[in-house]
Amino acid sequence: MTAGEVASLQAQAPPPQQTGGVTVPPDDPALQVGTVRFPGQHGEVLGYLARPRDRPQSPGLVVVHENRGLVEHVKDVARRLAKVGYVALAVDLASHEGGTERFSDAAEVTAVLGRTPVDTLVGMLLAAVAYLHTQPFVRADRLGAMGWCFGGGMVWRLVTRSPELRAAVAFYGPNPPLEDVPRIRAAVLGIYGELDQRINQGIPALREALQRAGVVHEVVVYPGADHAFFNDTGVRYHPQAARQAWERALNWLGRYLEG
Repeated sequence: MTAGEVASLQAQAPPPQQTGGVTVPPDDPALQVGTVRFPGQHGEVLGYLARPRDRPQSPGLVVVHENRGLVEHVKDVARRLAKVGYVALAVDLASHEGGTERFSDAAEVTAVLGRTPVDTLVGMLLAAVAYLHTQPFVRADRLGAMGWCFGGGMVWRLVTRSPELRAAVAFYGPNPPLEDVPRIRAAVLGIYGELDQRINQGIPALREALQRAGVVHEVVVYPGADHAFFNDTGVRYHPQAARQAWERALNWLGRYLEG
């Protein structure tokens, strides 16, 4: 990453975790969950896969964590997505340095992500798309992505590089290079918090680029919510905005992946 991107990554750090935040336990009998490994351009990639047991095929989602790595909160969100009928693959973008669980301090994971080239990070996400595409329990023609903070920015980058994606939801992520916006083929929902002034500065330019390129999109800003408002393990968690954003995200995915 460039120096500016590293600084941006560090500034996006959500507050330290306050609670466990688990809402769908790993042993939920309706789900099948576990760690997966798949090949990437620069080595093996680790991920956490959650899928419904009672569906022979489901749409697939690449889930992209915040800059603290693949923590339990993100695994839980993958399980929430599986609970409503998706195959959710949460990618560990610290894979090339042993994975998030190797580190005892979240700041170390942030540092790993900051020194990993953007193309390498996006390459791991593209590998996840390819992995989902080959799984017999995934509808290969119904793939999407969802991410938060740093992960929201990675989702914006991913949709400029992966024409296979039909839908995406990016929570308060920094803009992709605007010159790449015309490459987007997915329908993208951008979710932001009103108090997140740093990230929100980029909304007008992004909206203009999306409109000019004819990309199907929607941008929603939740009143009274700050950066990382969806994370129910952090001090910026905003229950009302998080609930509304979750419902909107599921409706968006349902429209473009289930419909």
